[in-house]
Amino acid sequence: MRLEKSGGATTIARPGEAFGWSALSDRSERRHRTVAASATSLLRLKGTALLDIMTSDPRLGRVSRDDVADTIHAIQISEPAQVPQRRGGSLTFALFQTGQWFKGPKPYLMLLGYALLLSFWYLSVEVLKLPRFAEMPGLTTVIQEWLSPNPAYGISIHTPVYYLHILVSLRRIAIAFIFATALGVPVGLLLGWSKTFKDYVFPIFEMIRPIPILAWVPLAIVMLPGSELPVLYLTFLASFFATALNTMLGVKSIDPVYVLAAKCLGASRWQVFRHVVVPGALPFIFTGLQISIGVAWFSLVAAEMVSGQFGLGYLINTSYTTVQYPTIIIAMITLGIVGYITSVAVRVAGDWLMGWRIRQLAMQERR
Repeated sequence: MRLEKSGGATTIARPGEAFGWSALSDRSERRHRTVAASATSLLRLKGTALLDIMTSDPRLGRVSRDDVADTIHAIQISEPAQVPQRRGGSLTFALFQTGQWFKGPKPYLMLLGYALLLSFWYLSVEVLKLPRFAEMPGLTTVIQEWLSPNPAYGISIHTPVYYLHILVSLRRIAIAFIFATALGVPVGLLLGWSKTFKDYVFPIFEMIRPIPILAWVPLAIVMLPGSELPVLYLTFLASFFATALNTMLGVKSIDPVYVLAAKCLGASRWQVFRHVVVPGALPFIFTGLQISIGVAWFSLVAAEMVSGQFGLGYLINTSYTTVQYPTIIIAMITLGIVGYITSVAVRVAGDWLMGWRIRQLAMQERR
């Protein structure tokens, strides 16, 4: 735990150490700021109560409060060279974070937001029956169809084909996302690190990137055989550009002082790239991956609508052509839930792999 005193001095409290003794002294400033760099348990005691105990117990009263405070203030605790890793207790730390999350207002505000959205849907379609929503299925209709063992339109949580559509879309996303990451990260690193590579590749990169995915559909169908490869290619394309661009920005965000310092210490160009550039770009890389997984879902739905035989996008398109509007809503909600889960998975993986980044932000008091 990092302790910052009002005068500007900073110390590091190691596991088992106590702090806050200055509250026993009338001569010291009592305002201190603390930042926990890992999961921390605190035992908080009131200074006045402790003074009462020391006054009432002769054995404790022998120790002068001013002597204790002055002794603690005189100790110089230096910041350790490396913050201890928390990988061994990652599960405990995750449980701690989850508990803290439920103690805050965020989950309840999130539930309130969902409740407001569903209430608006229910009131506008089923109660007020607004003209703009005349053809839209109501909330109760969709829920009944989604949960029905015998759905009128053939899709519910009880039908195997529903899960087949989900699995097919997940498989396509996984393949496209893996290839986009495997290619986009190295390309982005080279764009940010090598001026020669950027001069040749970046103009082409910027010319192709704004082209909409739907514009690639005819070429994808002509160039790639079958119905599966065009879908994978279109999903990969958008994800690749998002990953490469954010990775390049991550390299550009690195302070040149770190590169110069590594070179002054005798690091080779490869060592600077490996130990400075890649770790420094990781926060941007994982931010790009979160954007990439979302963009991949956008592209997948568009690709499945024009090419494919299964998947959530295919289900939405066929439901529209057959006027099965409740099924469209079911597929859209399912798409949102599955997409949210995949985005959270990428974010959790990034937090786990960049535990050093979380501790660094805590030490710098940046939230």
